[in-house]
Amino acid sequence: MAKLTLTIVSQDKELLNAAVEAVTAPTQAGEVTILPHHVPLFSPLQTGELRYKVDGKDHSFVVSKGFLDVGPDNTVMVIVDTAVADRDISVQKAQAAVTEAEQVLVTSRDREELLRAEAELRRALLEIKVAERSRKAGI
Repeated sequence: MAKLTLTIVSQDKELLNAAVEAVTAPTQAGEVTILPHHVPLFSPLQTGELRYKVDGKDHSFVVSKGFLDVGPDNTVMVIVDTAVADRDISVQKAQAAVTEAEQVLVTSRDREELLRAEAELRRALLEIKVAERSRKAGI
């Protein structure tokens, strides 16, 4: 069976380079699933969960905005500002980020600060959701 080569790169480093069976990514146009022999595609990504399958097992990353590039040779390149693997998520840190963001939303009047807090709240809640699901699945 044909496989995809998935590479995930953040500003800091290459986070993943692996042979995978499928990739599901949160594009700005909606969720898209890439399988082997997919047509070439370039799409902006939005913050969300990027899922991939290796040997029938699901894995995921919480990714920030970035880009998805599907090449004609079964390559998938994901370039994002930040990403954290499901196994590396700290639920305690994410819960602390939720508390801090909620406090800013209640106390701040600065529009820019409110927008950042709202984005941080969404990301932290997504991290908690992904971490809890991966713990239940035994990943």
